[in-house]
Amino acid sequence: MTNVSGGTLRRRPAQRRSLERVERMLDECARLLDEVGYEALTTKEVARRAEVPIGTFYQFFSDKHGLVRALALRNLEAFLNRITGKLATARLSDWTEMVDLSIDEFVAMKRSTPGFAVVDFGEVLVAPGGPAIKGTERMLDAALENNVIVADRLRGITVELLGVPIGPDLDRALFVAVEAADAVLKLAFRSRSDGDPELIAECKHLVRRYLSAHLSRN
Repeated sequence: MTNVSGGTLRRRPAQRRSLERVERMLDECARLLDEVGYEALTTKEVARRAEVPIGTFYQFFSDKHGLVRALALRNLEAFLNRITGKLATARLSDWTEMVDLSIDEFVAMKRSTPGFAVVDFGEVLVAPGGPAIKGTERMLDAALENNVIVADRLRGITVELLGVPIGPDLDRALFVAVEAADAVLKLAFRSRSDGDPELIAECKHLVRRYLSAHLSRN
């Protein structure tokens, strides 16, 4: 079970039963996103399928925007946990393997995680590969774009793994890398529903080459 940050909820679930209800609502939200998309998603149907009273839904989420925001954060935490879990057991010979691992985990989630093809880390897509619904580029934080948040979380893993110096140069490089990967992977899933393998390979090559100017010298 994945904990949802209290910052995304109207009320933090204090008991296991409440937490299970929140998780069920997020699970059903994800399934409905695959079935009907964001525009047709309703709080009433999420509550019905999660078998919770609609009043309980509004105890935790202000609306479907808040629900999807919480799902996006859960997706991000799951992605980071997958990466750190693999890094804990993998024997990486070079930092470039971390790039490949991260992209592989993202692609695997796109292919298998309910709702992830529509909402991964905040941006809501009309269809896998885009376009995005206007106004969803800041789902995780009202002031910062979603990819800024993703890059910042990946920075923590990068610094811990590689011991690179923290600073604006690294921040900028990781943000550019995330933006570039996001664009190419959208293209890969527009080209093929399961992600074009050649474009995924090009994404890895692009990010490795770009980051080499910032990481190989450390």
